[in-house]
Amino acid sequence: MSLGLVILTGQGLMKLPPRQLLLFLAISDGGATSVGKTVMDEMAYSINGENKHYGTPTNPCAPDRIPGGSSSGSAVAVAAELVDFSLGTDTGGSVRVPAAFCGILGFRPSHGFVSTVGVIPMAQSFDTVGEIINHIKLGDYVEDKVPSLKHFMSTNCQNQEYTVPSLMALSNALRLLQSTVKPDLGPEIFERVWEALKTTDEDTDRCQMVITELRAALSDLLQDSGILAIPTVPGPPPKLHTEVTALESYRARAFSLLAISGMSGLCQVTIPLGMHNNLPVAVSLLARHGGDQLLLNLVQTIYGTLKEQVSSVEKLSD
Repeated sequence: MSLGLVILTGQGLMKLPPRQLLLFLAISDGGATSVGKTVMDEMAYSINGENKHYGTPTNPCAPDRIPGGSSSGSAVAVAAELVDFSLGTDTGGSVRVPAAFCGILGFRPSHGFVSTVGVIPMAQSFDTVGEIINHIKLGDYVEDKVPSLKHFMSTNCQNQEYTVPSLMALSNALRLLQSTVKPDLGPEIFERVWEALKTTDEDTDRCQMVITELRAALSDLLQDSGILAIPTVPGPPPKLHTEVTALESYRARAFSLLAISGMSGLCQVTIPLGMHNNLPVAVSLLARHGGDQLLLNLVQTIYGTLKEQVSSVEKLSD
């Protein structure tokens, strides 16, 4: 049976020259059918999903709210049940954020786990090709070890010599390291480009130190089978046309969470947890770099139970 597939240019994503069709062909060989390309944030330089040139895809879960980006159209197509799943790139959060805002599942693989051949790069040290889906269709994954849930700790790991960098340090470092100069952008994105122009070699060196500390701490914390549970985003999706300063504040807090896997290269799945005050709620699970099968197997195992529990809570609140 053919599956609907959106070939999204999430981070500039897929231009499909003849010799760079490996990812597309692999998915097509698995039974997928491409049905089109979708709108994204301009230059893939935002997590909001609002595009001044081509408009903003309507969030089916909360029409008066932003859909999240940069893979906004990809998430909206799935949430509206126009397709079974879609592709997007996730450098700073461009799959996870729109999935959380639109009440669907989003998967960021371990960095380097999925080929980026044929993908226009944004920040190659962080670029990944992810997937957005409405229902679990992940196949059967086998992993010998049983995962253990852990909460993120911002202080010293117990009995370990490493310290996890502060969430704000992660946010600032990721935003700086993935900065690229791009012309003719909207006001919010222009400000970020101007900020990037002032970056020095000393700034990037300090950020690299943050990455080293984070990877060491998370490796010690998670080891082979640990699972990290965190919020995907710091709150509900902001309203459409929110003032730029308020959006910047939200984005900074969002990157404090999104940067954990972005800076460390960990795999992450964002899972919808229903609605609160008519707005979507999501949680994320993260596993070690290369632990993609472990993570997907866990999500597949618990997803049905989570949906039942969410349904029960929503009925009680009606």
